[in-house]
Amino acid sequence: MKNSIQIDASSSKPKFQQLIEYILNAIEEGELVRGQQLPSINEVSHNFGMARMTVAKAYDELREKGIITSHHGKGFYVSNTDTRSQLNIFVLFDALTPYKEILYDSLVAELGENVTLNIFFHHHNLKVFENTINNHLGSYNFYIVMPHFNQDVTNVLQKIPKEKLLILDIDVPTFGTDYAILCQDFQKNTYTGLIEAKDLIKKYQTFSLVLSSKSFQYTPVGIIQGFERFCLENDIAYEIISDLEEEEHLQKDHAYLVFRENDLVRFINWSNKKGWKLGTDIGLMSYDDTPIKEILAEGVSVISNDFSLMGKRAAQMILSRQKGRFVNKSYFIKRKSL
Repeated sequence: MKNSIQIDASSSKPKFQQLIEYILNAIEEGELVRGQQLPSINEVSHNFGMARMTVAKAYDELREKGIITSHHGKGFYVSNTDTRSQLNIFVLFDALTPYKEILYDSLVAELGENVTLNIFFHHHNLKVFENTINNHLGSYNFYIVMPHFNQDVTNVLQKIPKEKLLILDIDVPTFGTDYAILCQDFQKNTYTGLIEAKDLIKKYQTFSLVLSSKSFQYTPVGIIQGFERFCLENDIAYEIISDLEEEEHLQKDHAYLVFRENDLVRFINWSNKKGWKLGTDIGLMSYDDTPIKEILAEGVSVISNDFSLMGKRAAQMILSRQKGRFVNKSYFIKRKSL
């Protein structure tokens, strides 16, 4: 092992984190086995130009995780090769929305005990996204990342070793099946859901997609593409509204696809003020189901990813180290608002 350790002095990742990562990788790949002796602190320091304190810090962290043990006067030895039971997972979401809570709770439940998850949020800020990843490289033995951006972030994600990364919810087409990707097909899901709701939508004069450009709401471009495809193929008059800011945006005999729950509440309040009945005078549907949408205004129709299933499948992929690109299930739920 000692001749194959690779430390990149030019990397932004601290040397002690590189050493920790190497040892964990070597254990997972079977290069290091239980009871095997590690190079001494002096050996690593001398052979790879690392300060003794740096090597000692790496070894101390591995010892605290229960991965290695030390015997006085004899050195350091691998004491546990079951790194899965020592999972320390970095989770980077865009924001904590109600449906993300469903996903997260399902993920935690399926992973079981002996797993630590630390969750962070980037709020669709690319700089925050990149800095958060950079600042935690090597500190975890697995990473779950939601790259919720309508731009390529491959260069950032490639900083994380592919064997320790699960890309969640959003596809990264530049990556092959040697990566673990569990995502939604937003264009297909939107189009298919709207096809199921076509007869209900056709009751109305026009169909509007309401975005939220001034908030933390992120709208994948696939949703817009699926919406436009559905309207064009079915000869439905449509428009895209960047923000639901004025009561005047609402028109009788029109249908709306709305994302943010705050916008849903305002939509319902404005409709009530006008005396319009949802599902009759005006149509309302939303994307991604949450418990509140089941009861809000006697039920809001939704196109939704199955977030409980996504959390469960994500955990299974992590525990089994499964690679490949998998698309999660979605569905349309008809309720009284449409």
